[in-house]
Amino acid sequence: MEPSRAERRAARRQQRSEIPLAKLPFQELRNPFPPLEILPPEGIEKIHNASLDLLETTGICVMDEEALSLFEKAEARVDHQSQMVWLDRGWLMETVAQAPASFTWRARNPERNVRIGGNNIALAANGGMAYASNLDVGRRRGTLEDYEAFLKLGQMCNVIHINAGELVAIQDVPSSARHLRRLLANFLYTDKAVLEAAHGRIIPQDCLEMAKIVFGDLSGDPIFGGVINVSSPLRYDGRMAGGLISYARAGQVAIVTPFISAGAMGPITVAGALTQQNAEALTGIALTQIVNPGVPVIYGNFTTPTDMKSGAPAFGTPEAAWATLVSAQLARRYNLPFRGSGSLNNSKVPDAQAAWESHWSLWPVMFAHTNFVLHSVGWLEGGLTASYEKWIIDAENLAMFFHFFKGFEISDETLALDMIAEVGPGGHHFGTSHTQARYATEFYQTTLADRLGYETWAAAGSWDTAKRAHAIWKDLLAQYEPPPLDPIFKEALIEFVEKREKELEGKNLYD
Repeated sequence: MEPSRAERRAARRQQRSEIPLAKLPFQELRNPFPPLEILPPEGIEKIHNASLDLLETTGICVMDEEALSLFEKAEARVDHQSQMVWLDRGWLMETVAQAPASFTWRARNPERNVRIGGNNIALAANGGMAYASNLDVGRRRGTLEDYEAFLKLGQMCNVIHINAGELVAIQDVPSSARHLRRLLANFLYTDKAVLEAAHGRIIPQDCLEMAKIVFGDLSGDPIFGGVINVSSPLRYDGRMAGGLISYARAGQVAIVTPFISAGAMGPITVAGALTQQNAEALTGIALTQIVNPGVPVIYGNFTTPTDMKSGAPAFGTPEAAWATLVSAQLARRYNLPFRGSGSLNNSKVPDAQAAWESHWSLWPVMFAHTNFVLHSVGWLEGGLTASYEKWIIDAENLAMFFHFFKGFEISDETLALDMIAEVGPGGHHFGTSHTQARYATEFYQTTLADRLGYETWAAAGSWDTAKRAHAIWKDLLAQYEPPPLDPIFKEALIEFVEKREKELEGKNLYD
C-alpha cells in the first residue's frame, strides 16, 4: 500500500527535525595527536637543500619593479631587465626566521578571533569559483546573490572559522567593483574573520579603508588574509607581488601558495614538485619580511598531480596527500604556520567521487596539523564550481572531525562495569540508567546522514545525500539572522562603496 500524504510528511519531518550542524558553538579546532610525518628528517633536508640550490643557481622571476628594488636593497642578486632574482641561502633562512610561528586573526566579533599556528586548525570556506550550482537551478555563473548566500551559510555554521573571501565570483557586478561589493557584504552578513583578495595595490588599499570604518585602528593583530598564488613555475606576476607587498606593509597576512600541477607547472615527481614549491614559497615569505619584519605569513601548499589523459589538475589523490603532509613538515622546519586545502575534487556533482576525493584531501590536511584550511566546503569541478549541496556535505565531515579530536573519557563511570554486570549475558542496555543519562549527548549527532529504516526512508521521498543536503541549506538560510552592526558603520560603508565604484568604473585595477 502506498503511504498517505500525511505519512510522507511525517517521515520527512523525522528526517529534517533538527540541524545539529547549526547548533555547534564557535570553538577552536585542535588536533591533539602528533602530526603525521611521512618523510624522515633527512628527506626533508634533501628537499630543503635542493630548493635553496635552485634559488641560488636558477633564480626566480619577479615581475614587479618595487619587489625587485626591495630584493636588491636587501642585497639579493637582481637583474632588472630579465626580472630575475637569486637568493643566498644564509640570508634567506635568516630572513624567513623573522616571521612569527603563530598569530591571532581578528574578527569583527572579538569572540570569533582565530588563533593560527601550533596544533590549531582554522577552517575557511570555499573560494575562487566561477560558477555556483544547486539542485534547483543547476550550474550557472556566480552572482552577488550566491555570494551572500554562502556568506550566510558560513555565518550559520560554526565549523567555519574564517568566512568570506571570493566564495564565488560575482559576475553580475563589474570587475572594478567586485572587491567593494564583496567586502561590504562581508561586514553586513558575517562577524567572523575575513579572507579578502590581496591582488595588486588598489584592491588592498580599498579593503583597508573599509576596515578602518569598522575596526578603527588597524595596528596590532591582522584583520585580513589574502592568498598569494605563485605563477608557477618560478614566477611572481605583478598582481601577486603587488598584493603581497601591500598586505605585508599594512601588517596583514599573506598566504603564500605556489599552485603546481605536477607534470605541467612543475616536475612530474612529487619530490621535484615539492622542491620547486618550497623555493617559490620561501621567496614570497622572505619578501614579506623585507617589507615588514615580523609580519604574519603562512606557508601554503597547492601541489597536486596532473591527469595525463586530460591535462587537468587531479585532486583528492594519494600523491596530493603526500604533498600536503610533506609540505606541512617543511613549514614546521621553518617554524611557520601552514595552509592546505580541504575539499578538493574533480567531480561535477556532489556524488561518491566528490566524497572520496574530498576525503582524500581532508584527512591529510587534518593529520598534518594544517593551521589554515582553505576550500573547506563547497568545492566541485576542480574548483570551477561552488555547490550548495556539497557545502553541507563537507560541513558535516568537518563537524565529525571536531567530535573525533575531542577524544573519549576513560574512567570508572565510562568503563561501566556495574552496568555490564547488571545487564548480564543476553540482555540489552537501552533501559539502563547509564544509557538514559547519556543517550542524547554520547554520540555524534549527524545533520546529514540517513539512518532511517527503508520503509520510512521511502515514505519520505527516497532522498539521497544531495537531496537531504539541499533541504538543509535551504533551512539554514531560512533561519539566518544578520549579526549586529552599528548603523553608522553600515551607512559609512555603503557611502564609501558607492563613491569608489564611480571612481573605479572601467579601470584596470592592476595597472
